[in-house]
Amino acid sequence: MSSPVDALRRDYAVPAENPLTVTGLRAGYGRTEVLRDVSLTVPAGQVTALLGPNGAGKSTVLRTICGFTPASGGQVTLFGKDVTKQTPHRRFAQGLCHIPEGRGVFRGLTVRENLLMQGGRGREKPAIERAAAAFPILRKRLKQTAGTLSGGEQQMLAMAAAYVRDPKIVLVDEASLGLAPRLVDEIFEFLHRLTHEGGSLLLVDQFATRALSMAKSVYIMRRGEISYSGDAASLMESDVFAHYVSDPTCADRPHTSRAGHA
Repeated sequence: MSSPVDALRRDYAVPAENPLTVTGLRAGYGRTEVLRDVSLTVPAGQVTALLGPNGAGKSTVLRTICGFTPASGGQVTLFGKDVTKQTPHRRFAQGLCHIPEGRGVFRGLTVRENLLMQGGRGREKPAIERAAAAFPILRKRLKQTAGTLSGGEQQMLAMAAAYVRDPKIVLVDEASLGLAPRLVDEIFEFLHRLTHEGGSLLLVDQFATRALSMAKSVYIMRRGEISYSGDAASLMESDVFAHYVSDPTCADRPHTSRAGHA
């Protein structure tokens, strides 16, 4: 018997030309407004980078797109449908996947249990197989409690959700934060594979150059607003990018106090 989530997945199986469109988005916490008139588009089958200094509002954009942070104005459109007032559950069922900063796993559950929760009823075996194909180390850790994994392995488990759920659009928030260079390479290789298989990505990452090398388009945020939007390749050759990487709050390197975890 199929679940309501499975039914919703079928209803939204065919993505629109632009899987995600955000228009005039406003949001915040309590009386503090964080986002002001944010607009962006994520085209099908492409990587869109969202960059900016710490505290610019990038994570709040992703949380508002998902519905975790309510929008106080503007519109979020998924696959041509307005979802601004919908719950996160319904948005995820329509093909959205959010990989949050800070290892989005259930630490008290085993790796297997984490994957089963992501896969849904009737999809248990395919969920494990897809995750293991993406990150073979997870097959060896199936019985291990997620909280006892290394930081890199926890991030792999979190990233595996993007395979297990088979989403159409993935929001990735600082996937490489605090990881050793070899694991950063593995994470970015995985993200490349997602797009090659037809997925669309909105990518927030501290490694600006790496993110731009993957991205077709880019948006730069400052103080809750979009200060630049354009072609990623053109940006890398412009004065705007030179100014961006020279800003100490826009690090193009790991945060040294947290880097190097395997």
